Amino acid sequence: MTQPTSDEGLSGQSLDEGGARTARWAFIRTESGSATVLLAATLAALAWANIDADSYASLWHTHLSVRLGDSGVSLDLREWVNSGLMTLFFFVVGLEARREFDMGELRERRRLTLPLLAGLSGMAVPVLIYLAINAGESSAHGWGAAMSTDTAFALGMLALLGSRFPRRLHTFILTVAVVDDFVALVVIAVAYSDDIDMPALMIALAMLVVIVLVRAAKVRRGSAYGVLGVITWVAVLKSGVDPVVVGLVMGLLTFAYPASRAELERATGLFRSFREQPTPELERTARLGMAAALSPNERLQRMYHPWTSYVIVPLFALANAGITLDAGLISRAFTSPVTLGILIGYVVGKPVGIIGMSALTTRLSGGRLRPPVGWGAVVGGGAIAGVGFTVSLLIATLAFEGERLEEAKVGVLSAVVCSFVVTWLVSLVIAALPRPARTRALLGTAQSLVDLAVPVDPERDHIRGPIDAPVTLLEYGDFECPFCGLAEPVVRELLADFGDVRYVWRHLPLPDVHPRARLAAIAAEAAAEQGAFWEMLDHLLQSQDALRPGDLVAHAETLGLDVEEFRIALRAHRGADRITEDEESADLSGVSGTPTFFVNGRRHHGPYDIAGLTAAVRAAKERAFMDR
Repeated sequence: MTQPTSDEGLSGQSLDEGGARTARWAFIRTESGSATVLLAATLAALAWANIDADSYASLWHTHLSVRLGDSGVSLDLREWVNSGLMTLFFFVVGLEARREFDMGELRERRRLTLPLLAGLSGMAVPVLIYLAINAGESSAHGWGAAMSTDTAFALGMLALLGSRFPRRLHTFILTVAVVDDFVALVVIAVAYSDDIDMPALMIALAMLVVIVLVRAAKVRRGSAYGVLGVITWVAVLKSGVDPVVVGLVMGLLTFAYPASRAELERATGLFRSFREQPTPELERTARLGMAAALSPNERLQRMYHPWTSYVIVPLFALANAGITLDAGLISRAFTSPVTLGILIGYVVGKPVGIIGMSALTTRLSGGRLRPPVGWGAVVGGGAIAGVGFTVSLLIATLAFEGERLEEAKVGVLSAVVCSFVVTWLVSLVIAALPRPARTRALLGTAQSLVDLAVPVDPERDHIRGPIDAPVTLLEYGDFECPFCGLAEPVVRELLADFGDVRYVWRHLPLPDVHPRARLAAIAAEAAAEQGAFWEMLDHLLQSQDALRPGDLVAHAETLGLDVEEFRIALRAHRGADRITEDEESADLSGVSGTPTFFVNGRRHHGPYDIAGLTAAVRAAKERAFMDR
């Protein structure tokens, strides 16, 4: 088993993809944490531009050329950041969008409709506001700078507000932001690109076809895709289209899927071979085998996401956020249609577009399509979506120059501050509501997406606690797994604190890493025949270093069971069919590691310490109460 890192508490194997921290929450945490670095880079750019404007401008106008024979690419440093490094940023955005589509909330395709429409409306309304304010002005061309949400800043600000909003709001905003980014890149390619060079564009499209064919051939070498991606990027650049769109497209082409138990068992066998004979050849085979167990999407996210969030996006801010602030610019900006169009478009237009379309879609669908959170949280999400930074600045640098560009930057930065203030005020209003109203405002009434493929059956499953309890905590466990042992006292404490929770255990022995786990599971079923399943379960998890056949018989004696009958059941492997059924149900639910918890059918993401499970149970109780 993989030891959990210090910030995971006891999260261990309880998450998606066989025990690795679930990709969605890893993405959200990284985006949230990088907001601090992004803010610091923005302030540094402002300070630098106001202390020594000449050095700031001269550095980013320095040209850098990469040539191969007579051909090459020559851009200044700001263009290398905006069109080069930001391609990796949008690649990661594409990876996360694909992961949500393949494995996340959007795997149920109808759930894509509302955030898609809300995202589009949340872009259209700000654009209309900007165009209305800039009607008849040459600055109307900059309408694209008023439409796109900054994922890092928005999620970071939600993280600063802590528990004021439910976690599902993060996922909802993330989906809306991905729609934002995709449409924004199409806008950049169509409206803010130079004259199109059709031969170069056709070469780029041909290269994308080659990438699709290589992927269909199941080529897994990253170097092959890297070379093809670079060639495509250069071709798009030469065509006159901003090449950052290449990153998003390649990210969307990268599949995500959970690690299967078969692949994990194969990886274990390869590692054992290396352990027995540590040669360079076996080391390489074991390393490739372990990597093959994970989807390319997850591996690439883990590789690039920290770099894009903590280095590339802050570097983008450093290169683009520098404005020489003076009284003249401030007074001019807040009477400028550019600044006002961007500011009002984001602070007013974004919330109106997202909230209005969410309400309209819910009404027209008769409630079949509704936000995954309550309307109070939707209002907060609409307000925080008014944080535009990365793509907004990117389009501003393409649409404007000189004073107009400075005015646009003032509008973008002002929208960040105002949107956060509005979101904070919304959270204060919701917090002041009576508890039932507050719960409904935050959680809503949308049905949860059920992750548990085989529902709990009181006639079959082992259940501890009230049969009709409003909350069910189900665990897939392995008696030899040390993390299951660590979770056992947490579960006992949870059941003691909540009298209205039922606990279900399903077997998932992992024989490739725990050779005694299956026999221990059979021992638990043998004890169940004598009405002592839970007593044996507690005993086994507290005695994980004593699971040999003789130890299991000794445990039966300690519990006062009929030892001879227990021996017969153990030798006959009675209960093995039931264990196999549990394993098959785990496979159907995408579970490949232990312990994995489900709360009312939803996979528990996060630590399984007492605080983490208590929070999950309380949220499930509140939702169950609302559904009555």
